[in-house]
Amino acid sequence: MHAADTPPLIALRGIRKRYGGGTQPEVGVLHGIDLTIRAGEFVALVGASGSGKSTLMHVLGCLDRATAGTYHINGHDVTTLDADALAWLRREAFGFVFQGYHLIASETASENVQVPAIYAGMPDVERAARAAALLDRLGLADKQGNRPNQLSGGQQQRVSIARALMNGGRILLADEPTGALDTRSGAEVMALLHELADAGHTIILITHDRDVAAQARRVIEIRDGVIVADSNESVDAGNETVDGSNHTVDAGNDTVAYHNERPLDPASSPTRRTLPDLDLRDAATTSGASLQADLREALRTAWRGMRMNRGRTGLTLLGIIIGVASVIVMLAIGEGARQKVVEQMGSMGTTIMYLNSQPPATGGPAGQLTPDDLEAVQALPEIRRVMPVIGDPITVRRGNAERQNYVFAANQDMPAIHHWKLVAGRYFTDAEDRALAPLVVLGIGAKNHFFRDTPDPLGRQVLIGNSPFEVIGVLAERGADSGAQYYDDMVFIPYRSGRARVYQAQTQPDYVVVEAMSSQDVLPAEKAMNDLLIARHGGRKDFAIGNAAARLQAEAATRNSMTMMLGLIAAVSLLVGGIGVMNVMLMTVRERTREIGIRVATGARQRDILRQFLTEAVLLTVTGGVMGLIAGLAIGAGLIALGMQLVFSVLAMLGAFLCAVITGLVFGFMPARTAARLDPVIALAGEA
Repeated sequence: MHAADTPPLIALRGIRKRYGGGTQPEVGVLHGIDLTIRAGEFVALVGASGSGKSTLMHVLGCLDRATAGTYHINGHDVTTLDADALAWLRREAFGFVFQGYHLIASETASENVQVPAIYAGMPDVERAARAAALLDRLGLADKQGNRPNQLSGGQQQRVSIARALMNGGRILLADEPTGALDTRSGAEVMALLHELADAGHTIILITHDRDVAAQARRVIEIRDGVIVADSNESVDAGNETVDGSNHTVDAGNDTVAYHNERPLDPASSPTRRTLPDLDLRDAATTSGASLQADLREALRTAWRGMRMNRGRTGLTLLGIIIGVASVIVMLAIGEGARQKVVEQMGSMGTTIMYLNSQPPATGGPAGQLTPDDLEAVQALPEIRRVMPVIGDPITVRRGNAERQNYVFAANQDMPAIHHWKLVAGRYFTDAEDRALAPLVVLGIGAKNHFFRDTPDPLGRQVLIGNSPFEVIGVLAERGADSGAQYYDDMVFIPYRSGRARVYQAQTQPDYVVVEAMSSQDVLPAEKAMNDLLIARHGGRKDFAIGNAAARLQAEAATRNSMTMMLGLIAAVSLLVGGIGVMNVMLMTVRERTREIGIRVATGARQRDILRQFLTEAVLLTVTGGVMGLIAGLAIGAGLIALGMQLVFSVLAMLGAFLCAVITGLVFGFMPARTAARLDPVIALAGEA
């Protein structure tokens, strides 16, 4: 089929472009452009500044949408494509060559060339090999590791041409490609564009220089947003031959021969060839770069950016480090203080219930709490300890010293239940209690009264009532509780021994102290004990159970207050770090506006840009979080060495770290979204 009979590669009908509107004055730039370009043509769009040629190029390259009119590529309506499909089209169909080169300053020549292939999902090894081949054929084999500031203008422009060819470059849009070059470099670039046209690429050259435009095979003049002239000399590009040239390009086969370099295919003809057709239906089925590839590229870029901006990165990291470290240290201090408070409150009975006999509400005698009842209560899963108690003021004597002391007869669990430590000797055992051993442990006040002149009372005896008891221990100072009897004046004897030697008339305990597994288990334990005893007592409730409800509420309030206080500290600390992250990311987006435009022009989707900047924010907070964990542990170790009580929690440290990462996501999202939503045309015009 003759080329004139095939559908045109590009067909514009009635294209208009207006800016402004609403509260802004509306400005028209393009006014009904009709244009047809066939595959393989070398077309120059020439016009003065402000004529609309650059706007037309942006519309042709799918960087901007027309306000009105239709745009077809290979018969497919481009105006119906969504953002992702347009990104696919830019990636697969177009290659951009700009006057300002638009290379990413932080990337090497090879990495700049590879950018379009990254978003096409090309594997790393294949991508690097293709970029190396393109740069080699363009005479830049020894410059692949150089960054743009290490290249001349002509070399940078050749890198941008290699980038345009990376994904095939069926349509090359060259915007003033020689405008920033000297005469020799400009001539080399134009020769290269001719070679690419010979290889089957469609070249659309945008220029204001008529001498440059005259080198194209078709010249279209645009003035005031309308086409005023069209030489139409080479519409049938398929039949046109070009002058003999030693420069051969075969970018469709991944390599380009330039400037007398060896050709890829020495047997190839210098006549113009045709590249494979572009099928826009592939846009709906091609996903581009995978999530894994996107994240890998984003991490690489982010890490390089952090290294290149060490000062700013360090200050931002400092905010995150302080936030995470302060959370860890404050939580450790708070947990240490909380445990101390809870321990002190526990000694006052936050897990304790009191069981005693009483007449039932329906009348009748009080119940009897038998040893079997107490064993059954002890077997309940919610119960930790059961301690029967008999206590009354009894005369205690030693020599000439005599006083009424509260004699507390209980089992070996008393120190554990009441969190009471000994300062001398030991407490009696269950075996000694069962053996009715006459042993006594003194409160510190009783010890000072009866053994004022004896530093060590252990092994000595006191009379309790008329029975001698051997002193085996002294309890630590306790004080008094809300006007109750002074604890330190009490003396403590085994329960069975007390019943046999002191309280012979007692048939059951005065009351029973029952300790629940934890303060959260008190109410379930009370219900289980109530149900058990009712069943054992034939359905009669001839007993009473009391608990330390007020103390439980006080403990809960203390825990809640500490948790709220520490939570606020953590929130403020991480908020400060998050604001730092957002600030640095906003600065990064501003500084890298042109890079964003370059990436979009080479096929990046909005979600690719969003992922990249979100990944950078998260990498920043992850790095700061790790360093914050180390700093927090180091500070905590120093405080412990100074004698402070700290309790580190792995869960708290993990929570602080995760909060830092979440902070990066939250505070990095707005800058990332801003970057993803940048207008490509405005971004490309931004400062690098």
